[in-house]
Amino acid sequence: MVVLKKIKASSLMETLVATVLIVIVFMLASLTLNNILYNSTRKETGKINVHINELHYNYIHKQIEVPYYSSFKGWKVSIEKNEEDKLLYLEAKHSETNKIIERKIKAFD
Repeated sequence: MVVLKKIKASSLMETLVATVLIVIVFMLASLTLNNILYNSTRKETGKINVHINELHYNYIHKQIEVPYYSSFKGWKVSIEKNEEDKLLYLEAKHSETNKIIERKIKAFD
Protein backbone atom coordinates (compact mmCIF):
# COMPACT_ATOMS: atom_id res chain seq x y z
CA MET A 1 0.00 0.00 0.00
CA VAL A 2 1.23 3.49 -0.83
CA VAL A 3 1.94 5.78 2.03
CA LEU A 4 0.65 9.30 1.41
CA LYS A 5 3.02 12.13 2.13
CA LYS A 6 1.80 15.09 4.03
CA ILE A 7 1.73 18.10 1.68
CA LYS A 8 2.19 21.51 3.21
CA ALA A 9 -0.80 23.64 2.21
CA SER A 10 -1.33 27.36 2.33
CA SER A 11 -3.66 28.97 4.78
CA LEU A 12 -6.96 30.55 3.88
CA MET A 13 -5.54 34.03 4.40
CA GLU A 14 -2.68 33.44 1.95
CA THR A 15 -5.10 32.18 -0.66
CA LEU A 16 -7.37 35.23 -0.26
CA VAL A 17 -4.44 37.65 -0.54
CA ALA A 18 -3.20 35.94 -3.70
CA THR A 19 -6.69 36.03 -5.21
CA VAL A 20 -7.10 39.74 -4.46
CA LEU A 21 -3.71 40.51 -6.01
CA ILE A 22 -4.59 38.59 -9.18
CA VAL A 23 -7.94 40.39 -9.44
CA ILE A 24 -6.23 43.78 -9.04
CA VAL A 25 -3.68 42.98 -11.76
CA PHE A 26 -6.39 41.86 -14.19
CA MET A 27 -8.51 44.92 -13.39
CA LEU A 28 -5.59 47.28 -14.09
CA ALA A 29 -4.81 45.47 -17.34
CA SER A 30 -8.45 45.67 -18.39
CA LEU A 31 -8.67 49.41 -17.67
CA THR A 32 -5.43 50.07 -19.54
CA LEU A 33 -6.56 48.19 -22.64
CA ASN A 34 -9.94 49.93 -22.54
CA ASN A 35 -8.23 53.33 -22.37
CA ILE A 36 -5.87 52.50 -25.25
CA LEU A 37 -8.69 51.29 -27.50
CA TYR A 38 -10.91 54.28 -26.66
CA ASN A 39 -8.16 56.79 -27.42
CA SER A 40 -7.14 55.08 -30.65
CA THR A 41 -10.70 55.18 -32.00
CA ARG A 42 -11.17 58.74 -30.83
CA LYS A 43 -8.06 59.98 -32.60
CA GLU A 44 -8.84 58.16 -35.84
CA THR A 45 -8.98 60.72 -38.65
CA GLY A 46 -8.47 58.48 -41.67
CA LYS A 47 -12.06 58.58 -42.90
CA ILE A 48 -12.37 62.35 -42.70
CA ASN A 49 -9.04 62.77 -44.51
CA VAL A 50 -10.34 60.56 -47.33
CA HIS A 51 -13.56 62.60 -47.43
CA ILE A 52 -11.60 65.86 -47.63
CA ASN A 53 -9.53 64.42 -50.50
CA GLU A 54 -12.75 63.47 -52.30
CA LEU A 55 -14.12 66.99 -51.85
CA HIS A 56 -10.90 68.47 -53.20
CA TYR A 57 -11.14 66.17 -56.22
CA ASN A 58 -14.78 67.17 -56.73
CA TYR A 59 -13.82 70.84 -56.58
CA ILE A 60 -11.07 70.40 -59.16
CA HIS A 61 -13.53 68.69 -61.53
CA LYS A 62 -16.21 71.34 -60.86
CA GLN A 63 -18.66 68.95 -59.21
CA ILE A 64 -19.17 71.14 -56.13
CA GLU A 65 -19.52 74.89 -55.70
CA VAL A 66 -17.49 76.91 -53.21
CA PRO A 67 -18.32 77.93 -50.48
CA TYR A 68 -19.32 74.41 -49.44
CA TYR A 69 -20.66 73.29 -46.06
CA SER A 70 -21.66 69.78 -44.99
CA SER A 71 -21.44 67.26 -42.18
CA PHE A 72 -19.79 63.85 -42.30
CA LYS A 73 -20.00 61.31 -39.44
CA GLY A 74 -19.85 63.92 -36.66
CA TRP A 75 -17.53 66.28 -38.56
CA LYS A 76 -18.60 69.71 -39.84
CA VAL A 77 -16.83 70.28 -43.14
CA SER A 78 -16.41 73.66 -44.82
CA ILE A 79 -14.61 74.75 -47.96
CA GLU A 80 -13.98 78.41 -48.66
CA LYS A 81 -11.96 80.20 -51.28
CA ASN A 82 -9.88 83.30 -50.64
CA GLU A 83 -9.58 85.44 -53.76
CA GLU A 84 -6.66 87.49 -52.42
CA ASP A 85 -4.12 84.69 -51.97
CA LYS A 86 -5.79 82.22 -54.41
CA LEU A 87 -6.01 79.50 -51.76
CA LEU A 88 -8.73 77.00 -51.01
CA TYR A 89 -9.33 76.52 -47.26
CA LEU A 90 -10.69 73.13 -46.26
CA GLU A 91 -11.65 72.71 -42.61
CA ALA A 92 -13.23 69.84 -40.69
CA LYS A 93 -14.22 70.17 -37.03
CA HIS A 94 -15.45 67.27 -34.93
CA SER A 95 -18.57 68.18 -32.95
CA GLU A 96 -17.72 66.06 -29.87
CA THR A 97 -13.94 66.33 -29.53
CA ASN A 98 -13.50 69.79 -31.11
CA LYS A 99 -10.57 68.40 -33.12
CA ILE A 100 -9.87 70.53 -36.18
CA ILE A 101 -8.27 69.45 -39.45
CA GLU A 102 -7.26 72.30 -41.74
CA ARG A 103 -5.78 72.30 -45.22
CA LYS A 104 -4.74 75.12 -47.51
CA ILE A 105 -4.61 74.18 -51.18
CA LYS A 106 -3.85 76.24 -54.25
CA ALA A 107 -7.18 77.03 -55.91
CA PHE A 108 -7.62 75.99 -59.54
CA ASP A 109 -9.67 78.10 -61.93
